[in-house]
Amino acid sequence: MELTRYLISAGFQCSKSDTSLFILCQSDCIVYLLVYVDDIIVTGNVSAAVSNIIAGLAHRFSLKDLGNLHYFLGIEVAPCDAGLFLSQHKYVSDLLLETNMHDSKGVATPMNSETVLMPAAKDSIVDATRYRKIVGKLQYLSFTRPDIAYPVNKLAQFMHSPGLEHWQALKRLLRYLNHTIDYGLCLVRERNPSLFVYSNADWAGDPSDRASTTGYITYLGSTPISWSSKKQKVVSRSSTEAEYRYVRCIL
Repeated sequence: MELTRYLISAGFQCSKSDTSLFILCQSDCIVYLLVYVDDIIVTGNVSAAVSNIIAGLAHRFSLKDLGNLHYFLGIEVAPCDAGLFLSQHKYVSDLLLETNMHDSKGVATPMNSETVLMPAAKDSIVDATRYRKIVGKLQYLSFTRPDIAYPVNKLAQFMHSPGLEHWQALKRLLRYLNHTIDYGLCLVRERNPSLFVYSNADWAGDPSDRASTTGYITYLGSTPISWSSKKQKVVSRSSTEAEYRYVRCIL
């Protein structure tokens, strides 16, 4: 790829965790460049270095500088007093319109705490194609909404054969999104932020196969940067074992 060759020749290194991310480190200057098809984000801690990179790209390739970042891959970026606020307001609005849930009554929680989802009975199967499409879009929404990671993971476990109970749980999640459409992530500017993780795991929480569910959220200072909720692949014989398997998973 010509762009990759150019960036490497300019001193960038490709990230090992994300091949679409390139990083330039020179003395106290650091520049990040993210590529997705024909969209590029360039940012760094020295404005002059960022401007030079953009000018070099414009000289080598045909591109248009759109100025400060406002919208990228369905994610809205708005400056705020603390830093940047990321949201998917329009994405949620379009999803609610698509599912005819834009006029639904909002709820304060994404999932009923008493709901236990089980494999569907044959006489309660719903439109699996539509169910999968909506859950897939919710998985993308969870990029800026850690609050829906758990219910989305639960709903995704039944995409092969969803039933009426799963569909009702999905609609409740959509009602929650209608109530919290303005929620998002605030990326806060901090000096010397600490990295810490909150984690938890239940024991045999899934009554259908006795598997445990684990979840974590990682903070850099006061900003959440990584989160997950998923079911363990093996059955733990105690709560201690469930916690141990989870710790090994995130290390």
